[in-house]
Amino acid sequence: MPKMKTKSSAKKRFKLTGTGKIKRKHAFKSHILTKKSKKRKLALTHSTLVHEADKENIKLQLRLK
Repeated sequence: MPKMKTKSSAKKRFKLTGTGKIKRKHAFKSHILTKKSKKRKLALTHSTLVHEADKENIKLQLRLK
């Protein structure tokens, strides 16, 4: 039986924390930054956790389940 491969796109976008939660980056921070406020850009810089509803799909993509 061949090995189960992880999705490369998910591998690049998500990291697992020490407690088993899934960490992600915010979108909309790559270009067209002149019209966005400093406060908004600073908030988009920080990473956050994946929502509970999406957690199962991401775990399947990362082959954690």
